[in-house]
Amino acid sequence: MMQKGWGLVRILAGGILWVPTVAIADLFPPHPPLYAHDRLGTPHQGEAPHRHSTAEIPPGQPVPTVQLIVHPDALKGWNLELQTTNFVFAPERVNTKGSFHEGHAHLYIDDRKITRLYSNWYYLGVLPPGEHKIRVTLNTNAHETLVHNGQPIQATATVQVKEAP
Repeated sequence: MMQKGWGLVRILAGGILWVPTVAIADLFPPHPPLYAHDRLGTPHQGEAPHRHSTAEIPPGQPVPTVQLIVHPDALKGWNLELQTTNFVFAPERVNTKGSFHEGHAHLYIDDRKITRLYSNWYYLGVLPPGEHKIRVTLNTNAHETLVHNGQPIQATATVQVKEAP
C-alpha cells in the first residue's frame, strides 16, 4: 500500500531539505539474481556472504575519488549523482581485467548491495519511512573494490523519510 508523506533529505555534510515522497511496504522487492555475486539477502545455510576483493591504488598513480549527491526527484524518489575524478565508467568492459581508473560503482542502501551503477546518474525510487544510508563504492570491471591506503573509495549520504502525517 502506498502512502503520501514527506521525506527529509540530508545532502552530504550540507543542508536539509523536506520533499514530498511516497512510502512502500517493501524496501527492495525480491528478484532472482543475475549472477551469484549479485545475490541479495541472507546467504544459504553454510554459505559465507559474498565479499568483493579489493584493488589498492598503486603508489604514484592518481587516486580516483567519488562524491554522492542526492537530488530529490520532482515527482517521487531521488536522483543520485556521482561525481568522479580519475575514474571513468566503462560498462562495455565489465567482467574483464582492466585499469584502476575505470569500471563501475556498487550501490548499497542500509549496507545491502542493490545494484551496479554504470554511469554518473541513477534514479532511486521511493523508500519507506525512516533513515536510510546510501553508499556507493568505486569498483574495477573485475568487481574489485578500489581502495587507497586500505580504505574503500566510496561516498555516503543519508536520506530521512518521514511518516505521512
